Amino acid sequence: MSTTSTPGRTPSPPVPLGRVAAASCAGTTIEFYDFFIYGTAAALVFPKVFFPALGSTAGIVASFATFAVAFFARPVGAVVFGHYGDRIGRKRTLISTLLLMGVATVLIGLLPGADTIGVAAPIILVVLRFAQGFAVGGEWAGATLLTAEYAPKEKRGLYGVFPQLGPAIAFALSSATFLITGLVMGDTDEAFLSYGWRIPFLLSILLVGVGLWVRLSIEETPAFKELQQRAQAEAASADRSRRLPFLDAVRAQPREVLLSAGALAMLFAFFYMGTAYLTSYGTNPDGAALARPVVLGIGIVVAVVFGIAIVVAGVLSDRFGRRNVIRTSCIAGIIWALVLFPLLDTGSATAFAIGLSVTMVIFAIAYGPAGSYLPELFAARYRYTGAGLGYNLAGVLGGAIPPLLAASLAASFGSFAIGVMLSLIGVLSLVCVSLLPETRNRALEHEQVDETVQA
Repeated sequence: MSTTSTPGRTPSPPVPLGRVAAASCAGTTIEFYDFFIYGTAAALVFPKVFFPALGSTAGIVASFATFAVAFFARPVGAVVFGHYGDRIGRKRTLISTLLLMGVATVLIGLLPGADTIGVAAPIILVVLRFAQGFAVGGEWAGATLLTAEYAPKEKRGLYGVFPQLGPAIAFALSSATFLITGLVMGDTDEAFLSYGWRIPFLLSILLVGVGLWVRLSIEETPAFKELQQRAQAEAASADRSRRLPFLDAVRAQPREVLLSAGALAMLFAFFYMGTAYLTSYGTNPDGAALARPVVLGIGIVVAVVFGIAIVVAGVLSDRFGRRNVIRTSCIAGIIWALVLFPLLDTGSATAFAIGLSVTMVIFAIAYGPAGSYLPELFAARYRYTGAGLGYNLAGVLGGAIPPLLAASLAASFGSFAIGVMLSLIGVLSLVCVSLLPETRNRALEHEQVDETVQA
């Protein structure tokens, strides 16, 4: 056991660190693939399959309401999985989140529509969507901790982008599977709505198998091993070892939990508006009225663009600081949000591609550093819980509410109102991130982080 603290204090050998990076990226790719195919289906399919009696606009609102359910489940998942991640380890907890997400996603693919089982269909859909959100709530913090707690501090921004690349790869995969499915079926609505949309959900079981194999091949993080050693050494004063990580986090660092949630709200708003709502807007006759293959094809290209932007932003955060890079994203987002929908309303595929690309690049500028920023903000003994809480509360503020309000805002006040909403969320994030400390080069060893946090 004498070697457990060493990796946390010196750079890990290239092969183990590369394996950790691959495990974190593979896991988030699979989890977000499952999450995003739901978003794509919510935009293209679910209004007709699960809410056919509500009509076009109300069906879209109801569909995105089920999409939003997962965001309210995410903080719950962050607390539950964060507890076990901080008590029994990052690795075992991440295997649990992966299995739960995989099972829920496959069951959605097998769920009959409202025409077959009536009102039970949307109810079961909501339950399964809650399970997806519950799993993702525990996934992100654990995946980022895998890389953050292994990486040398001077390169933590670089290695922190590997779990952050999962959404980019997953968005490309989800768009590609829906695109290929539609093309193979001749893009006929009848076949696609009957069973074609189910194929991406059922295929996720293959990805889950790959993810489990990769995650089982890695060891527990050095920082958690050190934390376990200290807990054993302090077992005589058992009071501390019995405390709940959730209570520790909200008592010791409530400011960091709330401000990190506000700081990342714009990130979520731009991402889920881009990946879910804009997919619906692009294909809707009342929106951009583009063909479904065009919208999905653009999505694949955009995923590559914002994936590159995530890497660049993470690297820049090692040089200029996490907070400065995230603030740059917020300022750009405040301005761009007011331009986005007038551009989309021109109805051209080029305008849609530019709008989606810029939106996702602005998201990526903030998302790249987030994988190292949140772990650096919290003490080791409740880091999984604290980082997960901040991130998933941001999901409620930015990921659940804007897509839910967008259709109604557009119907009542025009699409520019959506831009105003996004811009105001950007102002909130800019204020919150400016109130947080810079954490670049902060050590993540247990005793050093505790001292820094309490300072």
